[in-house]
Amino acid sequence: MRTDLVSEPGDANRPNEDFAGVGLPASGQGGCVILLDGVTPPRGATGCTHSVPWFTSRLGGALTELAVSGRDLTLPEILSRGIARTAGAHAGTCDLSHPRTPQATVALTRWSADLVEYLVLSDAALLLQAPDGTVTAVLDDRLARLPRSALATDALVDANLRNREGGFFTAAADPSVAARAVAGTLPRGRVRALAALSDGAARWTERFREGDWADLFALLAKEGARSLVDRVRGLESADREERAFLGRGKTHDDATVVYAEL
Repeated sequence: MRTDLVSEPGDANRPNEDFAGVGLPASGQGGCVILLDGVTPPRGATGCTHSVPWFTSRLGGALTELAVSGRDLTLPEILSRGIARTAGAHAGTCDLSHPRTPQATVALTRWSADLVEYLVLSDAALLLQAPDGTVTAVLDDRLARLPRSALATDALVDANLRNREGGFFTAAADPSVAARAVAGTLPRGRVRALAALSDGAARWTERFREGDWADLFALLAKEGARSLVDRVRGLESADREERAFLGRGKTHDDATVVYAEL
């Protein structure tokens, strides 16, 4: 097995809100990849005294431990328990019902000698490469399918769409959202390599259209995660004047990539 991991903040003066980890059980029978992309809240109250990095580090740590030790649990069950454990750590001090309580998007995968399990919640991306080189993107595209008019303001999103039916779901304080994730399993023999990306790294394909998911995967395999992030940063900087693709988005977003050859 070979892994390659890069995580870089979008702004050197702000903490990186992403989390990434690779777990290798002592049994040697497989492994797991965990990637969280913390959701940056707008200015104003969040109902919580804790930061987004506080949340992603604790949820990421819980998911890593559960994925490695809880071999009898499915990935949705692991996400549900991880969210519940993290919520319990600050339920006594914070309003977890607030729509902007700390939250994150999730890409989670685990493999054994027989199976590859996968789970994606919100706009993180998980790419799976088959032995013949075919790349399949596992995506939760509910946010991407919403009309731009519905996303016009943060207030509209929070009131009507965030963690609501007909909108989109993130890992926040409600364990039941784990059942909303895109999840499944494949035989181990059908996956040769995989990659998990935060949306800041996936911009190479999704925003700047430099190539499709197969092209992005080929870039990772040939040049590595560092090269992908560097290319995204170059595209963001070049786009700064015209804002042709970024629009209202951040010029530079936290960018995280985990690549693994199984």
